[in-house]
Amino acid sequence: MSDGLQVTRAQSLRTRNTFGIDVATPLALRVRDSKQLPDALAMAPDALVLGGGSNLLLVAAPDAVLELANDDIAVSAENDDHVDVRCGAGAVWHDFVMATLQRGWSGLENLSLIPGTVGASPIQNIGAYGVEVMERIIAVDAWDRHDARWLRFAAADCAFTYRDSRFKHEPDRYVVTSVEFRLDRQPRLRLDYAGIREELATMGIAEPTADDVASAVIRIRRRKLPDPAVIGNAGSFFKNPIVASDFADALRSEHSDLPVFPAGSPDRRKLSAAWLIDRCGWKGHRDGDAGVSAGHALVLVNHGNASGAQLLDLARRIAASVQERFGVAIEPEPRIIGASW
Repeated sequence: MSDGLQVTRAQSLRTRNTFGIDVATPLALRVRDSKQLPDALAMAPDALVLGGGSNLLLVAAPDAVLELANDDIAVSAENDDHVDVRCGAGAVWHDFVMATLQRGWSGLENLSLIPGTVGASPIQNIGAYGVEVMERIIAVDAWDRHDARWLRFAAADCAFTYRDSRFKHEPDRYVVTSVEFRLDRQPRLRLDYAGIREELATMGIAEPTADDVASAVIRIRRRKLPDPAVIGNAGSFFKNPIVASDFADALRSEHSDLPVFPAGSPDRRKLSAAWLIDRCGWKGHRDGDAGVSAGHALVLVNHGNASGAQLLDLARRIAASVQERFGVAIEPEPRIIGASW
């Protein structure tokens, strides 16, 4: 229709979701210029916003999908200590992280190689290796489908919590169009999580830079997590459960090797979902083409032609077994389209 808005009929989504689920949508809209977003939504008011498809399980095909392709990076403010950077929602997240490091800006290095787009990052409040993106977000720009108006949310108004936000609770209301981040000119490195120091030592680095931390994280992630280009997956499928401290202590007394982490308050603890699932015997399990990675118990995989329904059924059985054995409820990270959890 125009350079800013493109329309495609009957588009396969197999390459648009990292699980590789083979479904097709009747209508696909691609918006390069955010100003044309209202026009696109007038054609398909309930279109599913589809970024990298890395945090999604398609159990059924959506009636329409909407892709934001704006990927511009611009400095909005800066001083001697930090720089405020606004990035379009369509940018690939890892490419954006690498671009910030190339410019000498730090703060996102622990979030290297996370799949997906910049626009999805605040929705999920993505996090890894001791850092959550909420720590770096200043504001989120979005289109409100309900009230048909542009909104700018300060970070304090985004209701960020562990792998959660106001946008995740109202997924069909807000379309994120850009995100603004505050990054450091002088690195404040986070090294005390999940083997980063050990990886740096293996790399022979005693005084790391932000780029070194990013390289270490990339090496760890590539070892632990299967590549979606090789085998379909959506990364970690389950969130680490947060439970009462007393309950965590009781479980730890029975299972001394259970990993337990702080959860932001003295009366709460975060447990390792991977450990719980592994102890239930699911690592490497396979039902047809739906399975669990042999390398990481948190990762569900599509060995070829698994349907979304088959993967969902497997996930439900995994969660039920953890609940039965440990009394712990685990929940999925990806958004499930076409079914409820």
